Amino acid sequence: MTPNTDTPADRELLGARIAELMPRTLAELAELVAIPSIADERVVDPAECVRAAEWVRAAFRAEGIPANLELTPDGSYAVIGHRPGPEGAPTVLLYCHYDVQPILDEHEWLSPPFELTERDGRLYGRGSADCKGNLVAHLTALRALRGDTVADDPDAYPVGLLLVAEGSEEQGRASLDRYAEAHPDLFRLADAMLIQDASNFANGVPTITTSLRGAVDVVVTVDALEASLHSGEFGGAAPDALAALIRMLATLRDERGDLAVPGIATDQVWPGVQYDEQAFRDDAGMRAGTERLGSGTIADQLWARPTLTVLGIDAPPVVGAVAAIQPRAAAKLNLRVPPGADAAALRDALIAHLHAVAPWGVGVTATAGELGLPFSADTSGDAFRVLSGALTDAYDGVATVTSGGGGSIPLTTTLARINPDAEIVLLGVPDPESRIHSTNESVDPEEIRRIALGEALFLARFAALGSSDRGPTPTARR
Repeated sequence: MTPNTDTPADRELLGARIAELMPRTLAELAELVAIPSIADERVVDPAECVRAAEWVRAAFRAEGIPANLELTPDGSYAVIGHRPGPEGAPTVLLYCHYDVQPILDEHEWLSPPFELTERDGRLYGRGSADCKGNLVAHLTALRALRGDTVADDPDAYPVGLLLVAEGSEEQGRASLDRYAEAHPDLFRLADAMLIQDASNFANGVPTITTSLRGAVDVVVTVDALEASLHSGEFGGAAPDALAALIRMLATLRDERGDLAVPGIATDQVWPGVQYDEQAFRDDAGMRAGTERLGSGTIADQLWARPTLTVLGIDAPPVVGAVAAIQPRAAAKLNLRVPPGADAAALRDALIAHLHAVAPWGVGVTATAGELGLPFSADTSGDAFRVLSGALTDAYDGVATVTSGGGGSIPLTTTLARINPDAEIVLLGVPDPESRIHSTNESVDPEEIRRIALGEALFLARFAALGSSDRGPTPTARR
């Protein structure tokens, strides 16, 4: 084989290369899934994340990208490398993350969470879809594009490449954001950014995500007593912190399930692709007879409107509970903010509401975490157009759709602020069956193949457009 840098790219040639590479791709995915790279030292030894980072660095160095481990402010390592392209070629940033979510209840997994397991055509394991499947898709696309050309050949790739593999994305600490703000010239190298941490609308449907909700966590703590009290001797008269917290949480939604927090609007409408009601019920695993929350369409609720989730409650577990009134209780809430809304204002409205509805004069403390801003992509540029066509070709003619993302990737807003001239497009290998962030996470290997092919086609075709006039090229850190 010889390298293919002509445009438009030869779909058959790149497709054949990727098909040939897929056994290696899936073997590497198994290696990565076997590393429990949870970026929380309370859960996993930090050495596991370092091991994953070193794996990523070695893999991309083997493809000719001089990647290095860069320490970010929270102590995690991002794998970052820049390889200049041929003269006049654009530079494309390739993003993913190698850290994963905790496994939750291991007993709910049907196979070991850190052992990639095939079942009914899907591959199960923590990180298989989010986001290690995207990481190996990057590698596969680059290998297909390079062909037989040696990795250190200056013409191995038709574009400049800027690899960014984050090491603590799932923790929401915005550490890479702060790193990017401290090294803006590096991120200004990019003419386009492929953020591969999104999902397809449905299996086999190529999707570009054009909006993301922002997010902020709020921990609310209720104090009612100096110490716990015997429920028989004091129950009925002494204020119960847990009961007070439950009453407060119950005010967050109305009877229909819509948010009922003053200052948080819930009438926004999603103008794009719609989510079928039955498909949503199936994808969400809703039990028969249960009703979905709120008014409006499912797309409105998922992509255009704010939402609020109770992530956890600090209270005695049922097993071992004693007959005592609780002096203190706490809950962690997750507020999602759609594009166009003021994230700080919605956060403040939530905190004000929690204070206002506290019963019985209990003490309330509400502490907000890092504020992640919502993101809305520009779909009028060349990168969006070229990627849309490349994905359609990779998916055998299935038209590329645009959808919103209910999740949050705060880095997107940071990158847009640092480099407003670069186009940011979001895609990824998961589909609704992937159950990312849940037990029994999985990926369809065909989605890895198709996304890798779409990426390779995009890089080849985008190269023909040349680089925008950006002035002197900064030197990337080594």
